[in-house]
Amino acid sequence: MDAFKKFATKRVFLGFLLAIAVLWLSGTALELVKQPDHQVLVTPPMGEQAMKSEPLNMAPIPETLKSMDGYKKNVTPEVALPAKAQKASEAVPPPQPAVTKPIYTPALPNEKAGALAPANVVPTKKVVGLEFASAIIKPLSYELNERFWGWRPNDILDFTDNVNNFQLGVLEVTRRSIVILTERISRSGTVESLDKNLEHAMDWLMTKPDRYWLPTPESRYNDALKDIETYKKKLEKGEAAFYIRPVNLLPLLATYANLLGSCDENLAKTKEADGEYVSFFRADDYFYYSQGVASALAVILEAVLIDFKPTLETRHGAELLRQAIKYCHKATKIEPWIILDSDFSSFFANHRANMAAPISHARFYLDLLVATLST
Repeated sequence: MDAFKKFATKRVFLGFLLAIAVLWLSGTALELVKQPDHQVLVTPPMGEQAMKSEPLNMAPIPETLKSMDGYKKNVTPEVALPAKAQKASEAVPPPQPAVTKPIYTPALPNEKAGALAPANVVPTKKVVGLEFASAIIKPLSYELNERFWGWRPNDILDFTDNVNNFQLGVLEVTRRSIVILTERISRSGTVESLDKNLEHAMDWLMTKPDRYWLPTPESRYNDALKDIETYKKKLEKGEAAFYIRPVNLLPLLATYANLLGSCDENLAKTKEADGEYVSFFRADDYFYYSQGVASALAVILEAVLIDFKPTLETRHGAELLRQAIKYCHKATKIEPWIILDSDFSSFFANHRANMAAPISHARFYLDLLVATLST
């Protein structure tokens, strides 16, 4: 029995010591695993916010450790970072200043869809009056400088009376347009002085179209067109005026309606003022003169639709003007090989009557537009 007690006591004591040793070793191992050898620096993502780092709470550095490797000499007296922590902080790039991106505005109406226009680009303001002035120049300039054989009413040998009368129709529209532009549209009232360039252009255009020389009508008419070009440049610089009120537009439309009315009368009549029937040779003169009028009016009225757009839309007259333009264009599409002037009930055509139809419609819509703007 005593022997068993001695045997049991030794083994219990050894087991107790072994358990204590195992527990101690386990605790030591756990401490070594849990305790890191350095503190990890966590930085927020760079971008919208700058990096914010908080100081590490560490004990003061003993004097004996200040000279050891792994510490920086430029640390503060209170806080020092281990070497690994220092390298980690150096690897983080410093916060970058915010970059200001250029500001963009939506694309201008005249640009392609999706395109962006820089904010510093100022849209060019459309100068009112340029379209109308350019339209006055265009028809007559073509007849003077681009038409084969040029200006023909003053030719000694008259072989092309059809073109001659067409050019006279264009000239008449140009004359009436420049008169209204000079006297009513380019100034606000009757007491304001006339624009000198427009006044000169009006005078040059009054030269007789069949005059042969000294001066030639071609040179005078081209001088007039140059003066209108000068007026356009003054409009762009703000040195000239162009008024789009109804009181300025009405005289122009009334003048065009009167001119179309005269053409309509010549196309529809069967007898001249002296009682004689309209001759075969006079019939084509009326036809081509009216076509020249319609051709020039189509160009100028389209410019009126652009420059006088606010006035026309306010008075609900834009559609009436479009109808007048449409019938002017229709008049220019009638191109017979030979002008026939048969009876209205005849088997053959009466081309004067064919031309009178669109001319009469254009005149009707201009008269209606004048009435609309007058109310």
